[in-house]
Amino acid sequence: MTKAPIAGNRTGRKLGQRVKNKKMKASSRQWLERHINDPYVQRAQLEGYRARAAFKLLEIDEKHHILRGARRIIDLGAAPGSWSQIAAKVTGSTDDDIRVAAIDFLEMTQLPGVKILQLDFLDPTAPEKLLEAVGGTPDLVISDMAAPTTGHHRTDHLRTMHLCEVAAHFAVEVLQEGGHFLTKTFQGGTERELLAMLKQNFRQVVHVKPNSSRAESVEMFLLAKGFKGRKAEGEAEEA
Repeated sequence: MTKAPIAGNRTGRKLGQRVKNKKMKASSRQWLERHINDPYVQRAQLEGYRARAAFKLLEIDEKHHILRGARRIIDLGAAPGSWSQIAAKVTGSTDDDIRVAAIDFLEMTQLPGVKILQLDFLDPTAPEKLLEAVGGTPDLVISDMAAPTTGHHRTDHLRTMHLCEVAAHFAVEVLQEGGHFLTKTFQGGTERELLAMLKQNFRQVVHVKPNSSRAESVEMFLLAKGFKGRKAEGEAEEA
């Protein structure tokens, strides 16, 4: 079971450490203090994950079982790679039999069993390259994509929601029947059109806020489970 870290999380590092560099801006010092005292950061280092975000995926899976039985996974906005680490493990992906494809416009250090594409997901060639890289039809598409923040809440929300919508339509185009889709979103309301589209194509759609997501963060995750499958070309719409 994925539980919240306690008592310094067995790393030997005490919580409540202060940064004493007086030359740093107060905001930078506060961010650094929060980071080094974050028990999930410490736990990620202890367990070999590249980022604390690993525990968000593990928590969501603990409740919703989206990783169970996954054979091929596509990871959108993957840097620095903690979700891809988990994906490679659960799929048994190896360099000789790639089952995980990851994409980010940021550079990522190579991971065993993961085909990494340094490319903007909005590039028109990205979908085809991801399908080729994963070596088959994925049964899970996960997205931790978020647009670079501007500090203007409404603008940041709209830009990230655009990425959600593009990722959702990509998932509907590529997923295996019965597969799942998970994407980061922001509090502030998910567009009705996106929710309606997901509910039309998946058996269950829920919002999730894992404990490992910082309380002050506006991020949430939108999970669509049980892809119903694509209609054959020319098939009549249901009444």
